[in-house]
Amino acid sequence: MPSDIRGATPAEVVRPSTPADAVVVRPATPADLAEILGDLPAFWGDRDVRHLHHPMFVHEFGDTAFVARGPAGVDGYLFGFVTPAGVGYVHTVAVRLALRGAGLGRLLHATFAAVARARGATSRKAITTPANAASIRFHERLGFAAEVVADYSGPGQPRVVLTAPL
Repeated sequence: MPSDIRGATPAEVVRPSTPADAVVVRPATPADLAEILGDLPAFWGDRDVRHLHHPMFVHEFGDTAFVARGPAGVDGYLFGFVTPAGVGYVHTVAVRLALRGAGLGRLLHATFAAVARARGATSRKAITTPANAASIRFHERLGFAAEVVADYSGPGQPRVVLTAPL
């Protein structure tokens, strides 16, 4: 499986998930968002994260919001955008709990990075809470550096700021 998708359009990014089927990464649609919202526990367990799924990510930033679709539907997704300062900001990324470890999160990040780079971004950024050890480890495996920033989200609200060059 090729690891570098630079130059590919999202519609061209296809990777086998099993010998019998394939996952296609493409821009997210409102229908994809509805499917995701209808099945949040499959991605997040018992965490209440509906607030992370504002429709603007599909409607206004739809060209930097991606889904990984398998034969049964959305297997993973990433909502992001490119800031005017040239930062590819990853707002949220999720993979179905049953499919974690299969490379879908990495594939979604690679797709987003390729699009962000094509738009002039020179770095990527994501934010999480200090308690979200799984997200921190995942992003560090992708080459992100993690820094705890006190009061990032207001007084007494530290966040882990994850950054990586493109």
